Amino acid sequence: MKNVRPLGKLIAIGGNEDKGTYPNPRTKKKYYLNFFELGILKRVVLESGHEDPRIEVITTASMIPDEVARVYISSFTMLNCNNVNVLDIRTREDALRPDYVERIRQADIVLMSGGNQSRLTDIFGGTEFLAALRHRYQTTPNFVVAGTSAGAMGMSKTMIKGGSVPDALMKGAVKMGSGLGLIDNVIIDSHFVKRGRFGRLIEAVALHPKLIGIGLGEDTGMLITGGNQLETIGSNMVVIMDGHQLEHSNAAAAQKGEGISVENMLLHVLVQGNLYDVQERRFYPNLKLRQQAAESALITANQPANAPA
Repeated sequence: MKNVRPLGKLIAIGGNEDKGTYPNPRTKKKYYLNFFELGILKRVVLESGHEDPRIEVITTASMIPDEVARVYISSFTMLNCNNVNVLDIRTREDALRPDYVERIRQADIVLMSGGNQSRLTDIFGGTEFLAALRHRYQTTPNFVVAGTSAGAMGMSKTMIKGGSVPDALMKGAVKMGSGLGLIDNVIIDSHFVKRGRFGRLIEAVALHPKLIGIGLGEDTGMLITGGNQLETIGSNMVVIMDGHQLEHSNAAAAQKGEGISVENMLLHVLVQGNLYDVQERRFYPNLKLRQQAAESALITANQPANAPA
């Protein structure tokens, strides 16, 4: 179904939690979760088209799933959502449960929490659960798959597994792997601006120049419709990196630890309301201008070959 336009929607959220820091039993430090913003969660609910949608929260990526689950339930309740459930999947055996697969088939919204994106692929890869999630996204209008931080990064077919920010752009600093495969033409990174992850997304795109890099700022999301049109939501920014026109890149040939050089990497910065078309590789300031461009292209396509200019 690679060339079929999906009828569902993806909402990738940049997150606002330290996904690599969890309570240490040797310390008495208390950790607080504050990684979901009501403005973005409200948009998640609105995009489903239901006043009280059936929501399934997947906390698999998190090392503190119970705490994450409680916070999401509380937040969605504040948005007057009363049908919120948690898929408490912690092992691959859990993911094989038929009742969990059926709940995916009945859901209006599925939201994947932050944590470690590799846990998502390790546990869900090749399962009927993941097949059901992909099928709903492809075939069900307004079905929403949202993910924050690791949950956003895991959406793509090619996924950033991790990597040292200080060593970015030194070959091998960025670890790549396979994601959940909901979208196959992008690479997604999160906490992008605050954690200075420009270098690691440049390296990722240099290694996979046919893919569009999406760097999500915190308190910011990207609504993806039709598997192609990106719309920025939230208060921060999204950075788009396009390697289609690279003039030079040594990313493939460089040895591990060597510096990576690239020429003509295109970069766009999007704020709330800006759009980007992945297929056209084109930025639009707002939806109105995107629609005008589409109408103009349609008129041009329908003109006879000998029509006057």
